[in-house]
Amino acid sequence: MDDAHRLKNYKPTPFKAPGSVYKERFADSAVYFCQHLKHTKGKWHGVPFELLNWQEQIVRDLFGIVRKYDECRQFRRAYIELPKKNGKSELAAAIALLLTCTDLEHGGEVYGCATDRQQASIVFDVALQMVEQFSGLKKYITFNSHLKRLTFKPLNSFYQVLSAEAFSKDGINAHGIIFDELHAQRSRELFDVVTSGSGLAREQPLTFIITTAGFDRNSICWEQHQKAEGVLRGTIIDPTFDPVIYSAADDDDWTDPEVWRRVNPSFGVTIDPSGFRAEFEDAKLNPSNENKFRRLSLNQWVRQTTRWMPMETWDHCAFDVDLGRLKGRKCYGGLDLSSTEDMTAFVLVFPPEDDDDKYIILPFFWVPDETLHKRVAKDHVPYDQWVARGLLEATDGAVINYNFVRKKIEELSDIYEIQEIAFDRWGASLIRQNLEDVGFKMIRFGQGYDSMSPASKELMRLVLQRRVAHGGHPILRWNFDNIVVRQDETGNIKPNKSKITERIDGAIATIMALDRATRLETRGSVYDKRGLLIIDPCHPNGYYYSD
Repeated sequence: MDDAHRLKNYKPTPFKAPGSVYKERFADSAVYFCQHLKHTKGKWHGVPFELLNWQEQIVRDLFGIVRKYDECRQFRRAYIELPKKNGKSELAAAIALLLTCTDLEHGGEVYGCATDRQQASIVFDVALQMVEQFSGLKKYITFNSHLKRLTFKPLNSFYQVLSAEAFSKDGINAHGIIFDELHAQRSRELFDVVTSGSGLAREQPLTFIITTAGFDRNSICWEQHQKAEGVLRGTIIDPTFDPVIYSAADDDDWTDPEVWRRVNPSFGVTIDPSGFRAEFEDAKLNPSNENKFRRLSLNQWVRQTTRWMPMETWDHCAFDVDLGRLKGRKCYGGLDLSSTEDMTAFVLVFPPEDDDDKYIILPFFWVPDETLHKRVAKDHVPYDQWVARGLLEATDGAVINYNFVRKKIEELSDIYEIQEIAFDRWGASLIRQNLEDVGFKMIRFGQGYDSMSPASKELMRLVLQRRVAHGGHPILRWNFDNIVVRQDETGNIKPNKSKITERIDGAIATIMALDRATRLETRGSVYDKRGLLIIDPCHPNGYYYSD
């Protein structure tokens, strides 16, 4: 093992609480046990598990820092978040065996949890293979393959995989919980059941969470991540919570090899630099893989699984928008109505008047007033601040009042020359009729591939050419940063609403409005060789038809 990755001159963690002490003999004992284990995979199989610097730090903190009055561990929960391939499964397996075999906890129950039984078995199987290679320990262990349970006979303690059905976990009395890949949990039910109330009869229970970053900011993992960041910053005080995060900052250059090495503590040992660079080159050439690389290899929390809009390119289009110069100008609207949970968005797009002009985007947003503060807490999004800044309007009631939307559109029509409004027909029958009654031309806009793919690709083309000006509107930027795209076998794309955990209403409205503007202003009607109409931009039921 490279000496650069070994821990030298260990000093106790700065999170050592008043009344706690660092017992070197406890920490040494835990490290000594780990070093008798062996790696289980690939070229590392059979190699002694000499803890790397970052791994030893964690083991010494968890097992060496104890309360002075009873010498029980200070930390009851550890949150370890780091990129993939840094050896987290081996560390988690070692922690599971430490809790099962070395804690002198008679009848100790240690459980391995994850999003499903198969995922939870990954760490368990590593622990099992470690036991198989440790003859001095193996003779004291029995293995039940049906239960996926390792039992340490001298203490009658065990380490067992839990299945995913959280309702069946009531009543467990865990001495240890090994929670793998918390970011993949689809709900918080399993986490709450195994952590709330478990271990109340234990002197020093430990929940050990180890995960990579996720993308769902309404998840239990994001909740734990935020707490970890708060403890690290000192804004949250919890002496029982041990946070460890290796992650690139939002303003770090994701292409910088120095950043790669800094956020991957096992870089050059368990992580092959050449393989890492190959993944980077793939992400650089294929923007759809950029977010995957950032999340898995740099441990950044991203907004979606597949990035569609490169936000640095979007930000290059934050040209100033002079509202005074827009008065009386021709424009096209896009209207995306909300359910109770979503925002409603109306976006105007002004076509360029000359070759030096740009497509100017002017967005408007609404949310229900009664649910505003609940949404701030749930979504971790500053809706209240946006309302205070006049970027977002809160309508009366618990759901969007479409009368506010209709009146605003009528007011805008007195200022700008709105040619037509494209809309998603979902839930739009009443407001569509009301707007048609006062003279607006309403164009139904489908949300399938036929309509959304050419519209989305045209928007991307204009953004890449910096022919769009959006003024840096923060809500619109947030919406575009949230978009996930789905692609069919022929390369058509559309926003994939089934994968979205945050709002994209303004982006959808922009795509619809800009598509109408570009079709009518620059493309016009298209005919085939026989003179039959293929595309009619003025047809209310869609664009594509023939005889």
